[in-house]
Amino acid sequence: MARYDVVIKNGMIVDGTQIPRYVGDIGIKDGIIQTIGFVDATDGDKVINADGLIVAPGYIDLHTHYDAQLFWDPYLSISSWHGITSVVIGNCGFGFAPVKPDMRERSMLSMTRVEAIPYASMKEGMPWNWETFPEYLDAVERTPKGVNILPYMPVGPMMIYVMGLERAKAGEKPTKEETALMCHLLEESLDAGACGWSAQRLHPDGPAAAQNDYDGSPMVTDLMHNETVLAFADVLGRRNDGFMEMTLTTNDVKADRAHIEEIAHRSRRPVIHNTVQVFDNRPHVHRKILEWLNGCHERGNRVYGQGVTTDAGLTFSLDEWNLFDESPAWREATVGTPEERKKKLADPKRRELMKQQDLKIVVPGIGSVVLVGPKSAENQQWLDHRIDLIAEKTGKHPIDAMLDIALAEDLKTEFFTSSPGCRTDLLAEVVQNPYTLFGVSDGGAHTRFLTAGRFPTEAITRLVREHNLISLEHAHYRLSALPAMLAGFPDRGVIKKGAPADIVIYDYETLNALPGEIAHDMPGGEWRRVQRANGYRYILVNGRVTIENDKETGVHSGKLLRHGTGIRRPRAIAAE
Repeated sequence: MARYDVVIKNGMIVDGTQIPRYVGDIGIKDGIIQTIGFVDATDGDKVINADGLIVAPGYIDLHTHYDAQLFWDPYLSISSWHGITSVVIGNCGFGFAPVKPDMRERSMLSMTRVEAIPYASMKEGMPWNWETFPEYLDAVERTPKGVNILPYMPVGPMMIYVMGLERAKAGEKPTKEETALMCHLLEESLDAGACGWSAQRLHPDGPAAAQNDYDGSPMVTDLMHNETVLAFADVLGRRNDGFMEMTLTTNDVKADRAHIEEIAHRSRRPVIHNTVQVFDNRPHVHRKILEWLNGCHERGNRVYGQGVTTDAGLTFSLDEWNLFDESPAWREATVGTPEERKKKLADPKRRELMKQQDLKIVVPGIGSVVLVGPKSAENQQWLDHRIDLIAEKTGKHPIDAMLDIALAEDLKTEFFTSSPGCRTDLLAEVVQNPYTLFGVSDGGAHTRFLTAGRFPTEAITRLVREHNLISLEHAHYRLSALPAMLAGFPDRGVIKKGAPADIVIYDYETLNALPGEIAHDMPGGEWRRVQRANGYRYILVNGRVTIENDKETGVHSGKLLRHGTGIRRPRAIAAE
């Protein structure tokens, strides 16, 4: 019998700790790295020749919405295709537990707009064999997994479960008894293995209110009170366990940031702040956030910014588009059935309001949007034209030009908007700051529009290989070790003796994200946009090969990482 299950030979090891790369072998047994250095090939049942390849820790994605998709896609694609070996679900306060049986339909409807997950896929693909959050985790544990999963306790479902939808939607302050019950449910979820809690708090009429319920109304977490948030933070502080994710944008930036620091200070736990986004025409936005993050750490508060490091754009059609919701006029016009949308988008009065409410958050402006998918012969002349150019040639306002074409094509016309931040010099300021994370993949969400799950591959190819913004060693630290530390993944995110063998092995010179595709692979007959990778020779999760030569192997070696380890533990231990 061989000494090791797997031996990786002659790889260039970039171990995630930022020390210089080195050539070495790795011996793996029972999913654990047993030795690093020289290992005889005859000691392995399986030998991987990594000569000329980079061997690094698997990537960790702290911002995904795979809460539904994990039940029909064990590989959580596209994330796993790009080297992700562990994900955190339950972000932004959104999820599916605790949910009473009579609220299941409403729970799924809520996710159709805010995260643009197709209702038919959720309806057909989710087993709904739970009510409480611990029962949801049991369902996740029973489900085959090609990656590791660590769950936040999303506070939105918990608020509805305790307060009822109507009162939570009205923004009522929970009673003392209701707050105590929610804290009890949070404790129960943490005991079951949750890594912490998450919440989105966007002012309903604020400048970034682009994350709304299916009917265009605010999500219940948008209406939370500071006292409720602090009560949840105190739970983590008492336990000295877990971390928090918060998207917070009201009309008082100074108060928002003070509130986040209070959460971090009172709990003594890390807080992930969403997001740090580059806007090419407004560099002061990300610079002020970075200045604040630096100040947080000078004051001893562990607040990290979730950086948008991919330049993935958005491809969309107006029959289901929702990411112009920052504009009340656009939000009102794009709620409802396609027929209702068409009627509202044709209304001259609504168009006048749209023209007055300029869009700057999601796009650099309507004029910069490109028409990439005309459906009629008449509109083929505008293929790959910017809207401002079409407007100039037709003598129309850009919004009229765009909407007239879309309405003529039953709202099926496809448009593309690039990232609002493409300048490399500005992106360098974000990625070189020690208090930012890479990502915001939103994996599992916005499935028709976005393929940001490619961000780890892009970090290597764009940030390191193409622009030399950071070293390869630092890139792997930021992709693996730093998020592992914040999320409480003991021993993951680095290559060292005793660590779980979550490993990526890739060809540095040929690594790339491939062009986007349409995949008809979702339950309920739904489709999505995907981007595959080229250059990942092997990806191992807990010591077993899940991806070989960029193809899934069918191995489901991922784990539900309760408490970051996958091992249940008594509450007394969890609270130490």
